[in-house]
Amino acid sequence: MPLITTDDGCRINVEVSGSERAPALMLSSSVGTNLHMWDDQAEDFARHFRVIRYDRRGHGGSDAPPGPYSMERLGRDALSVLDALEVRSVLWCGLSIGGMVGQWLGANAPERFDKLILANTNAFYEDKKTWDDRIRFLRDNPLDKLLDATMGRWFTPSFRESAPQAIARMKDIFLTTDKAGYVACCQAIRDMDFRTSNQSITTPTLVIVGAQDAATPPAQGEAIARQIKGAKVFSIDAAHISNVEQPAAFTKAVLDFLKS
Repeated sequence: MPLITTDDGCRINVEVSGSERAPALMLSSSVGTNLHMWDDQAEDFARHFRVIRYDRRGHGGSDAPPGPYSMERLGRDALSVLDALEVRSVLWCGLSIGGMVGQWLGANAPERFDKLILANTNAFYEDKKTWDDRIRFLRDNPLDKLLDATMGRWFTPSFRESAPQAIARMKDIFLTTDKAGYVACCQAIRDMDFRTSNQSITTPTLVIVGAQDAATPPAQGEAIARQIKGAKVFSIDAAHISNVEQPAAFTKAVLDFLKS
């Protein structure tokens, strides 16, 4: 479909599948990926929902305006997509930075979201050094210098060994990311703090954690669940990109929650 233009003029690449009569489900991907991160889920989800996938600004087929970005800006991008599609209420499933954007939306646009799934994510980084070091490194180096370290964070060693085609696909996706857009999103992650605002979220929420996730360890997801009244936690035996490493388990967890 055509690119959707946000309120500040950024063009966002969007793909929609499933029946227009079905409830809408918006999928929001990890930093350094694009909407094809959800390829393992899209067909199953489209049997039940009108599935809206999009490339975050700085990623995939979307524009990469100068940064830094903020979680508010990224949240307003998602709302611009929904407005253009004339979708008033939606189910949200976001992983990593997608879960971070979901936390901003749950606190700031609660009337638009019927349920939230926040997967492999965090609400606040007290120690900013990891993000500052990554941002500083990319000032003088191309994004591909982070490729091996990124795959090491995203997937367990056993999955990297047993699923070479999936790893190759995710490497290709990572390498299509605009470096400046990636850095701008890293700045948004570094600067976020949802510890207080999460307490205002009343939308039914599922927090998915990866039992072997070193990037956003289970304790970070469990902390989010404690901040959001009534939130549930579901653990998947995977590292950070759990929907790719354990697609069947992830799909089932999402469908069980959304259809309950």
